Amino acid sequence: MNTAIHWFRRDLRLSDNTALNAAAGAAEQVVTVYVLSDWQGQHRWVGPNRQDFLCACLQALSKNLEAVGGRLIIRCGPAERELEKLAAETRAGAIFFNRDPDPFGRAVEDKLVALGGRLGITVSAHDDVALHARDELLSGSREPYRVYSPYYKAWAKLPKAAVGPRVKHLRTPPDIGSLPLPDLSHWKLQSESTRIIEAGERAARQRLTGFIAAHGAIRRYAKGRTELTGPTTSRFSQDLRWGLLSVREIYHRCRDLAASLDDAGRENVEKFISEIAWRDFYFQILHHFPHVLHDDFSPATRGLPWRQAADRPKEFARWCEGTTGFPIVDAGMRQLSATGYMHNRLRMITAMFLTKDLRFYWRDGESFFMRKLVCGDIGNNNGGWQWSAGTGADAAPYFRVQNPWTQSERFDPNGDYIREWVPELRDVPPGRLHAPLAKGLRLAKDYPPPMLDHSAERDATLAMFKAHRASGKTEPRVE
Repeated sequence: MNTAIHWFRRDLRLSDNTALNAAAGAAEQVVTVYVLSDWQGQHRWVGPNRQDFLCACLQALSKNLEAVGGRLIIRCGPAERELEKLAAETRAGAIFFNRDPDPFGRAVEDKLVALGGRLGITVSAHDDVALHARDELLSGSREPYRVYSPYYKAWAKLPKAAVGPRVKHLRTPPDIGSLPLPDLSHWKLQSESTRIIEAGERAARQRLTGFIAAHGAIRRYAKGRTELTGPTTSRFSQDLRWGLLSVREIYHRCRDLAASLDDAGRENVEKFISEIAWRDFYFQILHHFPHVLHDDFSPATRGLPWRQAADRPKEFARWCEGTTGFPIVDAGMRQLSATGYMHNRLRMITAMFLTKDLRFYWRDGESFFMRKLVCGDIGNNNGGWQWSAGTGADAAPYFRVQNPWTQSERFDPNGDYIREWVPELRDVPPGRLHAPLAKGLRLAKDYPPPMLDHSAERDATLAMFKAHRASGKTEPRVE
């Protein structure tokens, strides 16, 4: 055909982009477009950190497209409306895009299919975001998996798609109208952080190269991934969320590396690959059980008498601000606000503190994380929060309540991470950082005492779960 549209979504790259490659192979001219949301101000799941990162990614993508002869068109509004307008303007014969894993994106995709039928143009949807499509793995009874371990066994046996080429040449008509590349003012937001990780496909590829290099973190990932300081993890979360890296390329480069290593080396690579499988697992949970976005995955936990942030704003604010008096919790929350990033171990510690110590409903924490995280992947974030709360798919048992003091001692024994993010404690020796305090005592003059007694709150949480289980109530939460 003469002209096709490629709609960029969470695939902001030229390398191994399934739908973009298909569009480039099908049409003489490819109109590449990103459609901005038209909401402004506060949003339950979006904040300035992620939008700031998105803006930088779009700037990088625009330059990359220009380097191969293309051009990034920016539009704003409901995607189906803007794509219909663009198709009419360009007389495009097809719209190409990569499928979205969440129900909101799928709803737009359904509208586009109807649009294609009405306009008589091809709507070409592709699987790109995960290693396996959302319906590809089902149990022997043809049911979606609810537990990770059997899912992973099936996942690991399936062949993985090969890495596709990088688009090296595009031709975009020069006279198509476009909005300017956005900055935070588009959403009436103001920057909250100056420490956000570098954006764009080039920076993401440098992270990939460094991760698998001779001295890269993958070489000791099985043990090192729980360490809170230094380059111990991949730092790919935002790159996968925005599609700066292809998950297929990550997988195959890791597999190639594993083939060159001894048994101990391969164990580290396999552990990292299993984390990629967790991502696919949460995507398929989101697809088959979309109610997880507004209710507990597990019927057995629905209706628990959780506290609500709106009813106890001061307590919730202390968790958000990192002033709980529990050093490891406060360090994690301050890092999140300052950088838009938090180590996965810290995500578990802070989420369990909110749900199991303070007994706030997980949706309050889920929303706060989404507003702060640069990655902010709905499926992973929801899965992690429900795991910590004991309400989700393959969740931590309700009686698993992490102790912030012992978690601190185990994962930050020297207190280096705590002192980096809670400078009030820089002169406190490590032993004191990990020891519970008597009521009213402080670790430092300008640092608050612990806002609760962990042991007492743990007992209260276990009693809450036991009473609910005994009652047999499984009512869905009313929205």
